[in-house]
Amino acid sequence: MQCVGICGSDVHYYERGRIGDFVLRAPMVIGHEASGIVAKIGSKVTNLKIGDRVAIEPGVSCRKCSWCKGGRYNLCPAMQFCATPPVDGNLATYYTHSPDFCHKLPDDVSMEEGAMLEPLSVGVHACRRGRVEFGSLVLVLGAGPIGLVTLMAAKAMGAKRVIVCDPQEHRLKIALDCGADEAVCISSNSAEKTVDAIKTLLHGSLPDVTLDCAGFQTTAQIGIQATRPGGVYVLVGMGQDSVDVPLVLAAIKEVDIRGVFRYANDYPLALEMVASKRVDLSPLLTHKFDIEETQLAFQTAMNPDERSIKVMIYCNRQNNEQTV
Repeated sequence: MQCVGICGSDVHYYERGRIGDFVLRAPMVIGHEASGIVAKIGSKVTNLKIGDRVAIEPGVSCRKCSWCKGGRYNLCPAMQFCATPPVDGNLATYYTHSPDFCHKLPDDVSMEEGAMLEPLSVGVHACRRGRVEFGSLVLVLGAGPIGLVTLMAAKAMGAKRVIVCDPQEHRLKIALDCGADEAVCISSNSAEKTVDAIKTLLHGSLPDVTLDCAGFQTTAQIGIQATRPGGVYVLVGMGQDSVDVPLVLAAIKEVDIRGVFRYANDYPLALEMVASKRVDLSPLLTHKFDIEETQLAFQTAMNPDERSIKVMIYCNRQNNEQTV
């Protein structure tokens, strides 16, 4: 293993030992945003060789069920996903994985970028679910790591204008640096105030697609109110288990409400976005630690004063010659 990024889900397991219905019953290795160098292959592996640099897509599906055969393997009920109890993650010096889900990296894509293809694939999947295309007007709610990669994916897929909303001003500045066209600070008092600010920016128009990368009640209300009639609201973030939303308004406006769970067949496009330089992930990498410093890395990721975006852990730094 080379690089493993810390995800919000890793922090949840580290702090609380659970995420919703996924509960730790025994010790588990965490980590699922990863890249590595092939050290050994099985006798039947033909798509990889020793020494290949790869991004590791962390979920291995059964390949037999109706969801797998229909191309939506992220919904496979037998999915074995890194760092989802009871399956160990890949924050380790070595890890065994299916070759089908190891994506070979071009020479000019770094190991750090390879690890960050995992969150970028979430953003790509969200944009595909929202039908983002050339000329789309897109609203992204939340400027955390997933919100930022979703912003990048939307721009790379042809969105003509992307507005990002977040309650934290420093995150909005990062969003602008990452390509957002406008940034709106979410009002803590009223979803309507934020919607009014969006309408003012758009001279009365509304976004075609809203990508909610926070998943809280306020953002869900903003999303349905702000999306144009006939548009799409995509729930990407999982901030709260249950929220009150204006469903009647969504029905009257015929706003499609769609969910996002991980990704399926999105790694290749995410990799092409990075390899073609349409997406630059380097602004997201804010902190770096060796594997021996893992506890400090998690403390940094959990400390809001650090203002981290992506904390990266190096499992074998001496072998990692490329950096972003």
